[in-house]
Amino acid sequence: MITIADIRARIKNGETVRAVVEEALAKVDAAKEFNPVISTVRDRALQRADQIDADIKAGKSLGSLAGVPFIAKDNFLTFGGKTTAASNMLKNFAAPYQATAIDRLEAEGAILIAKANLDAFAHGGSTENSDFGPTKNPHDPTRVPGGSSGGSAAAVALNIVPFALGTDTGGSIRQPASFCGVVGIKPTYGTVSRFGVVAMASSTDVIGSLTNSVDDAHYVMSVIAGRDPRDSTTLPTDGLAPDVIPKQLKIGIVKEYMTDAVQPEVRQAVLAKAEAFKKMGHIVEEVSLPSVNLALAVYYIVVSAEVSSNLGRYDGVKFGLSTKDAANLNDLYGRTRDRGFNAENKRRILIGTYVLSSGYIDAYYRKAQTVRTKIINEFNDVFGRGFDMLVGPVAPTTAFKLGENTADPLQMYLADTMTVAASLAGIPAFSIPVGSDKNNLPIGLQLIGAQRSDELLFAAAKQLQGESRG
Repeated sequence: MITIADIRARIKNGETVRAVVEEALAKVDAAKEFNPVISTVRDRALQRADQIDADIKAGKSLGSLAGVPFIAKDNFLTFGGKTTAASNMLKNFAAPYQATAIDRLEAEGAILIAKANLDAFAHGGSTENSDFGPTKNPHDPTRVPGGSSGGSAAAVALNIVPFALGTDTGGSIRQPASFCGVVGIKPTYGTVSRFGVVAMASSTDVIGSLTNSVDDAHYVMSVIAGRDPRDSTTLPTDGLAPDVIPKQLKIGIVKEYMTDAVQPEVRQAVLAKAEAFKKMGHIVEEVSLPSVNLALAVYYIVVSAEVSSNLGRYDGVKFGLSTKDAANLNDLYGRTRDRGFNAENKRRILIGTYVLSSGYIDAYYRKAQTVRTKIINEFNDVFGRGFDMLVGPVAPTTAFKLGENTADPLQMYLADTMTVAASLAGIPAFSIPVGSDKNNLPIGLQLIGAQRSDELLFAAAKQLQGESRG
């Protein structure tokens, strides 16, 4: 598996940055069967590679990621190509500015080479809702890679790049990381600026990374985290702290995530890692979060409401798709949205509009927000009782077959049942690969912490990954 350290070593040993970038671009071309990316930013990537090579020859000071290629989910605004959000609505949209996360990585010398596939506007859990075709799982091309950051996860699993950026609204980094066997990081809400990223649900959207190692994930997060004056939700930070882990953690196994509905091999993998934590000297006990069983219903009410609001800007007037055969302004709106949005986008807009309507906002939206508060309070109570971290599966099963759930939206939504609660609470949650099932499909372990306990999760994840490799 390719890591940031591998790329650094190659460049330090005299290989040109251009050669490294050309190799990564060649890997994109070779992986077309899996459809992990929508487009490359080849010309700009090679120009930046040549500039870094020239700086190396001139003996100039370089950023810590100088020459390291990466991929960004195609809902990050970037220079050098289109930003489509995998939707026909934006298929020809060229961004006038870049996302803060991209700027911070480029300031350290990282080189964006491509834009990853996703479910259109990040609406989905399999990358099958992309208007540019589905991505396939690198471990079995008949199965999904997860979603919505499926292209980013697949690109890392295919060893095209050492890291990729994704977004997580209700599990969209963690679930594909689990399905593809890579590390997926959803930090505390507000850790990374969302400026320049196409909005899905503003109260749960989080920027994170997908990598082959916890060390790489930690380093990428240290670069992109921090206050941004262009995003008022960002948290102040002086950078991520050194790896420090108490000699003894108190770890809770979430009872509601370990039912008979979970694939036996997934449940066994989680229990095996719980035992591994015990052998390291940590305390492991079962804990109950009674309201997390309601989290999925709450999530699809709250998030759909925010989706319907955020997608209101796509009207055929200001940017994106615009029809030329409209009879009047209302006809322009209708035709643009009918042609630009796919079935899942429309489903979520309709659900969101319904739960916000004057006759139903009290019955659905406000009740959902009340239950959301109850879920947050249950997490706070558990952490307040001395638990440092919670563990459980990322998803109830390993990767399912392409087409298996496309006709049944409810079954597709159920793939998020173990990830949405952490998103609603705004707390950090990581997906760490911990083995595979009988079909050699990866299994992910979810680590969940209190708000701003990201460093503790990183330290525990490094300890666990070291144990797995040992």
